[in-house]
Amino acid sequence: MPPDTEAVAEQVFTALADPSRRAILAALATTGPATATDLADHLPISRQAIAKHLALLSEAGLVTAEPGERRRVRYRLRSAPMRVAQQFLAALARDWDGPLDALKNHLDLSD
Repeated sequence: MPPDTEAVAEQVFTALADPSRRAILAALATTGPATATDLADHLPISRQAIAKHLALLSEAGLVTAEPGERRRVRYRLRSAPMRVAQQFLAALARDWDGPLDALKNHLDLSD
């Protein structure tokens, strides 16, 4: 896996490690683009905390900021970094499938 792909996957996993950031991503996935204030109306997190989480999510490439009306910034989901992380996990799963299948077959033969 190229180094830049690993860096993207690392940023995604770091972003997803926090339950508040996962809640923000889930809210954006459900309702579509939203401002920090919109998100604060629906989540048990202050607008200031949401803004900080959105900055990290933006750094990870998971959201993009779009100028809105009256200087309000709306955030929209980006799926490309998530696909990179999925590919990273799929590659790890492939590496484990063979040894796990061999272990299962070995254990099945032992019975």
